[in-house]
Amino acid sequence: MTEDSNRNSSEGRQFDDAATRIARANRSALHFLMAVQMAMIQEMLFAGYEMLDRTRTEMHLWDEFVSKIASAHSVGNINTMWVECTRHQLDYMRRDTERLLRHGEQMIETGSKLFSTQLRN
Repeated sequence: MTEDSNRNSSEGRQFDDAATRIARANRSALHFLMAVQMAMIQEMLFAGYEMLDRTRTEMHLWDEFVSKIASAHSVGNINTMWVECTRHQLDYMRRDTERLLRHGEQMIETGSKLFSTQLRN
């Protein structure tokens, strides 16, 4: 009879250990999926804000270009205006590219944190 009770207790512990491991795996998977979902939502928000900001900046540059064309009264003024507007456009492209590169670095960092946390669990 003591053999049966020992066997039942060892089977019970194995069952508890298996149930605990499954619960931990499920919790870990849930945390990982929630983190992925949050990262995706943040990316969608970032993309929306970027499109809005880019549109606003392009409209501002276009408005500046049109106003300078309207104020130019000679070929020399048009040439000067063209040089200034080209410089503004290049500066904008440089800032936009730097911002996108910084965002890419942040995404790599977020992804590595997400997966390193998952691997530790």
